[in-house]
Amino acid sequence: MTDPVLPFITADQIRDRVSMAAAVEGLDAALQAGFDPATAPARSNLPLSQGSLLLMPAEAGDYVGVKIATVAPDNPAAGLPKIQGSYLLMSASTLEPLAMMEGTALTEIRTPALSALGVKHLARKDAPLRVSLFGTGPQAYNHVAAIAAVREIGQIDVIGRTVEKAEVLVSRLVAEGYDAHASTAEDAVPVADLVQCCTSASEPLFDGALVRDDALVVAMGSHEPDVRELDASLFGRCTVYVEATDTALREAGDVVMAIGEGTFSESDLRTLRSLVVDGPAPTHGPVLYKTTGMGWEDLVVAGLAYRPQPTS
Repeated sequence: MTDPVLPFITADQIRDRVSMAAAVEGLDAALQAGFDPATAPARSNLPLSQGSLLLMPAEAGDYVGVKIATVAPDNPAAGLPKIQGSYLLMSASTLEPLAMMEGTALTEIRTPALSALGVKHLARKDAPLRVSLFGTGPQAYNHVAAIAAVREIGQIDVIGRTVEKAEVLVSRLVAEGYDAHASTAEDAVPVADLVQCCTSASEPLFDGALVRDDALVVAMGSHEPDVRELDASLFGRCTVYVEATDTALREAGDVVMAIGEGTFSESDLRTLRSLVVDGPAPTHGPVLYKTTGMGWEDLVVAGLAYRPQPTS
């Protein structure tokens, strides 16, 4: 008797099966159903000779799963991806393995969907959003689709490390029908309804004083305690939401350094679950939503990719 072959769901299959809108609604539904990210296991980061190994386990709803990802900084020079990964999905009731999946596609979807979940609950609804988009890579591009799944987008001002990189993304967005332009932080941030940060920056991208009092800032790029996209002064003006308090204090450099510099207090942090379940708190300044990425979000998207697909 031979063991059954475990199904493998490819990156293209994941993208075909899980739209940005479905991913946002899946994350929302998990929180509405009672899942609390504060109970989720922490991500493990194991040093290796050529990089690091990340383990992200989770249990929520009908499924248990773990993403195994590698980060190899020297790979791009050899024409290989810096980040690679696989996902093992299991039944929560029996712990039976159900499927293996390509892992980076899950990250590609769940990260912008997580940002868009905050936009859904926090951004203005009375007019198209003017977006200041920091970053020019795949995450910046995917965030546009995710934001568009929950809000109408007006003008997009793209800010990159170089004008040339910004123009490449602008051309791609314009070809898809967006009103996109290359810009600078000084010009774009003061007029933005939404400031979306999607970079690998280790220092603040802009002066926090530029952000309007009625704006939303979403930052997803940094997930280490000593790097940040936002300055400490911005935290002193904002109502701040994070996925889970312990995770933010462990991994969100933007939060950790703002607290360390005395502009913000741990007790002022609000959670994504409280936002989704109870609604937004009253504000008298900008709102800031800082994410680092957690295993339960990968699990939600993996469950959506695995679920039986309707047949025509």
